[in-house]
Amino acid sequence: MPKIQDARILIIATNGFEQAELEIPRDRLRQAGAHVDVASPDGKSIRGWDKTDWGQTVAIDKKIGDTKCADYDALVIPGGVINPDKLRVDEDAMRTVREFLASGKIVAAICHGPWLLVQADACRGRKMTSYKSIRKDVENAGAHWVDQDVVTDRGIVTSRNPGDLEAFCQKIVEEVQEGRHQRREAAE
Repeated sequence: MPKIQDARILIIATNGFEQAELEIPRDRLRQAGAHVDVASPDGKSIRGWDKTDWGQTVAIDKKIGDTKCADYDALVIPGGVINPDKLRVDEDAMRTVREFLASGKIVAAICHGPWLLVQADACRGRKMTSYKSIRKDVENAGAHWVDQDVVTDRGIVTSRNPGDLEAFCQKIVEEVQEGRHQRREAAE
């Protein structure tokens, strides 16, 4: 079992990420001892959305296209409406999501972040949650949607909103320490 202190975690985001959904996991995972990189599509700083208006700028460590799944133990996808909507049509972001899914490494998405899992066709036959407004999207992609603060299914961690961040962060640490997960193809 890997220790969280030895883990490397990648967060992918772009302008319009929900401020708390990037900063709290980044900070909690770092406090737990993990090395956390934040990557954006162009490798430049990005600005968050803080509940009802534009938030703070966050420094970026890498360009998404320059990251390699092999260098990390987990992928975290913050929500907000704008962030995942832009990332789900970004080729490098979707390549990254698909590589993590195929590897069996931890993939954690909160709020609207599961839109990337929908786009990657990773929901069929899984138990998941999300922000309530994309529930039907997640269900239409084949998931069994549940209204819980955090849901884990074979190494895929999902949560609903910023109110779930404590449980979300704890579950990421727990899953990273469990290691890779077997992900059999979901039944049609």
